[in-house]
Amino acid sequence: MTIAPFDLAPPQTESITAYDEAHFVTYIRLLDANAEGADWREAVHYIFEIDPEADPDRARQVHDNHLKRAKWMTETGYLLLLEKARLEAGSPKTRQ
Repeated sequence: MTIAPFDLAPPQTESITAYDEAHFVTYIRLLDANAEGADWREAVHYIFEIDPEADPDRARQVHDNHLKRAKWMTETGYLLLLEKARLEAGSPKTRQ
């Protein structure tokens, strides 16, 4: 499975970034794994294709940082998405 390139940590802003948009599926997969009680090492291996045995510090940071952002999306980020959709639905479309 090909995933969007990822950083050690997603941008920590109070807005949804292009990075977030590129990683929505990654965030959902992390949240699902977390909800199922999956071991973080298994999750980081399958979701990010990182070997946690070969690079445990990086693997743990990538996992924890992205899971934190995924949780932010469920608590705050989704409200920003809804507001954006509401504004786009209310704005007139340009016909070409």
